[in-house]
Amino acid sequence: MTGQPVIPVIVIEDAGKAVPLARALAAGGLPAVEITLRTEAALDAIEAIASEVPEAVVGAGTALNAKQYEACRAAGARFVVSPGFTPELAEAADGANVPLLPGCVTSSEIMAALEEGYTHLKFFPAGQAGGVAYLKALASPFSAVRFCPTGGVSPDNAGDYLDLPNVVCVGGSWVAPKEAVASGDWDRITALAKEAAGLG
Repeated sequence: MTGQPVIPVIVIEDAGKAVPLARALAAGGLPAVEITLRTEAALDAIEAIASEVPEAVVGAGTALNAKQYEACRAAGARFVVSPGFTPELAEAADGANVPLLPGCVTSSEIMAALEEGYTHLKFFPAGQAGGVAYLKALASPFSAVRFCPTGGVSPDNAGDYLDLPNVVCVGGSWVAPKEAVASGDWDRITALAKEAAGLG
């Protein structure tokens, strides 16, 4: 989470685009990338990046249960992100060599994650859950917790999030627009990645 200010969150439809996409993002200074499990191509894309793009740090997103966590780990994901937090997910990740970034929004969810030893959390959906003002309010009672907000984060507000002391990085999809991925416009994606890498 401390390696780059923006983690690209990618919904990939064609696993064949995964390798050049990861290379384009890494060339722009964003080697860590989250491939969400929202399409049938996701696991194949993770596996391709893990095996063919050594400069990338490929992770999996939208893991909802232990079975999906294990599938992501088997595909070569270096980290796994979940929109929420459950005891089942925590148990699956306990002692594993692939860290879990669980999503928490409410004080009770954050406290439950802290009890399991998690101090780095995803904050999703950031925009709808209260955004910068909400995260600022969490900083005092949860001073040991660091967040990666995603959902509604854009180039226009990413800097506001990154200015908060309890935000380490943000997640966003704007770095790899769907149309650019579909057309193979890797130069555009590298340029967007360079801009995002300069935030913070």
